[in-house]
Amino acid sequence: MTGRAKFVFKWSRNAKPVIQLKQTLDWVVKKWGYEYILVAGGALLGLLIVVIVGFDDRPRPPPAASTIAAPQPSSPPAASPAPSAPIKKSKRTETDPRQEASKPIPKSAARIPDKDAPAWQLFSAIHGPILGRPMVAVIMDDMGLDRKRGARAIQLPGPLTMSFLTYARSLKSQAAAARDAGHEIIIHVPMEPDDANEYAGPKAIRRDLSHKELARRLDWALGRLKKYVGINNHMGSRFTTHGRGMELLLAEIKRCGLLFVDSKTSPKSVGAAVARRLRVPFAARDFFLDEEPSPEAVARQLKAVEQAASEKGYTIAIGHPNESALSKLEHWLPTLASRGFMLVPVSAIVRHRQKEG
Repeated sequence: MTGRAKFVFKWSRNAKPVIQLKQTLDWVVKKWGYEYILVAGGALLGLLIVVIVGFDDRPRPPPAASTIAAPQPSSPPAASPAPSAPIKKSKRTETDPRQEASKPIPKSAARIPDKDAPAWQLFSAIHGPILGRPMVAVIMDDMGLDRKRGARAIQLPGPLTMSFLTYARSLKSQAAAARDAGHEIIIHVPMEPDDANEYAGPKAIRRDLSHKELARRLDWALGRLKKYVGINNHMGSRFTTHGRGMELLLAEIKRCGLLFVDSKTSPKSVGAAVARRLRVPFAARDFFLDEEPSPEAVARQLKAVEQAASEKGYTIAIGHPNESALSKLEHWLPTLASRGFMLVPVSAIVRHRQKEG
């Protein structure tokens, strides 16, 4: 052992710990002096700080992408002429406009309507760009009574036009669900049929009503909902042939800023003639999809709808929330855009007709 080791060992055996420490320090000071002690103590203290503070075995997160510099080449690459291959188009340029139109319109894309516009424009449903394609409008009549099938109709791809019966229960909540799904709303107003045994519904509009009573019943029907674009007739094969009655009804429709869709339950309907004379925005039904409620008959009608739209540029079909119509529409509606047709609410066809004059 060295002399220092012998000295320390000696005192560690024969002295108390405190006295041992003091005598050991005195010996070290006498042997090396204070300067060495301070230097050695500082080095030990620094080492201790590095060990305590600098040692951290936790994984560090990778640097942010913006702080990572791209590796620089050791020497710039030799310049070479650009290839003559055609420039690759962006995804948006290559997208088929029919596919774009088939995508659902987000609610956030809703236009800010002109608050001074009439109700039929203010509350019209949003639709994609027409792009010169034939337009198809589908009206779902008799909405509101069968709530289960009505909910299924609301889930159909849209925008469709949902026509709610005035006397249905929970009318406002059902119509609100349809609007939230992107559909357009009209009111299905009961009107007098030719067959006296057929019941159109409570407070139906009839030929024998006084002007005051007709206005009262129509006012009740129009007050059943909010945020709708117009009305169409439920039944009404007798009333819609009554010129004076239709004048009174459509004058009120015009005053309210609404549109009228003639369901054409009678070939003798004067609805179109009166609407033109009073300058009421209107359109008329071209097809009933499910007058014969079988899947085969509905499929034939859908083909006829496509043919008419291709020839005229637009067409309006009326269906009902029954099993045959719903099943066929669930498969047919999603295919329209890919085959060159544009699904629109009925207000779009009314607007198109106005531009045509």
